Parts: sequence; C-alpha cells; structure tokens
Amino acid sequence: MAFNEDTVQRIREILQQKHVDFFEKRMFGGICFMVDEKICCATRIDKNSGTDLLLCRISETNYVTALKRDDVIPMGKSENKMKGFVFITEEGFISNKDLVNWIQLCIEFNPFAKASKKK
Repeated sequence: MAFNEDTVQRIREILQQKHVDFFEKRMFGGICFMVDEKICCATRIDKNSGTDLLLCRISETNYVTALKRDDVIPMGKSENKMKGFVFITEEGFISNKDLVNWIQLCIEFNPFAKASKKK
C-alpha cells in the first residue's frame, strides 16, 4: 500500500480541526478515513503514474460539477463509474485551502451516504 504520509497528516489535521470523529482504515491501496462507519475520503499513490491522489465521496450535484475539472478523475472504469466517488490529482489539492474545500464536501455528504453492508 502506497500513500503520501504528508497528505494523510494534512487530512487528519483538517478532520481534527473540524471536530470530526473518524478512524483510518487501509483500503483502495492507501488510507481511507471513515466517518460514522462510512467512507468519507481516502488517499493513495497511483501505481502507474506515481501521482498522489485524493479520493472524495461527495454528493451527486458536486460529483457532476467536479467532473468538469481537469484535476478530477471519476472512480471506476468508464462503463462502471462509481457515482459520488472522484479522485483528485495532487494539483487539485496542493494548497491547504483546496484540500479543506474537498474534505468539507466529503464531510457535508457523509450523513447522506449509505454505509456498506456488514459482512
């Protein structure tokens, strides 16, 4: 599992500053931040490009808007895109302001997100 520890720490600090109760879980080849037992966001290094990626789980409205950006990639193959999940390339969250904005979108959507079924 490859991830940028600096990005993980930046996300931790934002969630703590916003008083969000979270825990970390190794998923998607990186670190996933879980809020209320649901995926909120995650980070990993893309094994093909070596790019630091931020995975965000956001509302459908924000998903549609985000896909118009050059620094956003939908999660999943072209025929099986996972609506609401987007990868942001490092250019899209290099500034702390941008990262805070992305994390805020994730936090706002979390109460409406469906939890995975327990196995």
